[in-house]
Amino acid sequence: MTIQWFPGHMTRARRQIQDKLKLIDVVIELLDARIPLSSRNPMIDEILLDKPRLILLNKADLADPRSTERWISYFTKQGHDCLAVDSSTGNRVNEIPVRVRKILEQKIARMISKGITPRALRALIVGIPNVGKSTLTNRLAGRHIAMTGDRPGVTKGQQWIKVGTEMELLDTPGILWPKFEDQAVGYALAVTGAIKEQILNVEDIALYATRLLSERYWPALQERFGIENPPSDYEDTNEIVRVMEDIGRKRGCLVSGGHVDLEKASGIILRELRAGKLGKITFEEPRQVQ
Repeated sequence: MTIQWFPGHMTRARRQIQDKLKLIDVVIELLDARIPLSSRNPMIDEILLDKPRLILLNKADLADPRSTERWISYFTKQGHDCLAVDSSTGNRVNEIPVRVRKILEQKIARMISKGITPRALRALIVGIPNVGKSTLTNRLAGRHIAMTGDRPGVTKGQQWIKVGTEMELLDTPGILWPKFEDQAVGYALAVTGAIKEQILNVEDIALYATRLLSERYWPALQERFGIENPPSDYEDTNEIVRVMEDIGRKRGCLVSGGHVDLEKASGIILRELRAGKLGKITFEEPRQVQ
């Protein structure tokens, strides 16, 4: 199955971001800590050029902390400040303004040396759909001001939002890219909910998720669903389907003749994975970066 999703408002958002860059002091790039590679828009460097950047690994409370530390080290070596946060719980969100001021301390010092009272720092928040931008904005602002939703494509416009007296945020719609060169990227985005589920084959996405979970987090699958037999070959699709059917039987997803309703089982796997009920899961490691 080929996965593509590039609504028209995303093309407009790219143009709008480029138009606003001259007003921006720092960019806050939001990634999904479970899939930092796949949730990073490859067009973002081209769009943002040399703007100072703070990379946030959001939804860190759902990610494997060992993998998150490896990703922080990776991005730090790339020359970016990087922080793991969780916008839903507020975990470490209060550190963001401190990090922004640190990144811009030389610019602030120059303004002060010229006798200029530093104005509020202007930050641009960017990220793919459903990565938590609006939730983060609300946390930083201390009030519900940006519309949120547990589905991609909720934010459709741009707005400036004050964070105390020292920072202003420009919230933007999530931007995917026109073509996924690696279909694994599309699957990873689909598994975590970044792409609208209505356009997907749920069984294909659950198959992809179950394969990775079986290989990397089998104890979590075993404990959550009460299944016993891991795949004998992770590359064998029939073996992965068998695991999905085992899960379906345990959850009562049966139809006439005792067969498993694989679509229903697939929905259960994806919902529980996204809700964090299988524990802290990360699907990608820095070694996958070419």
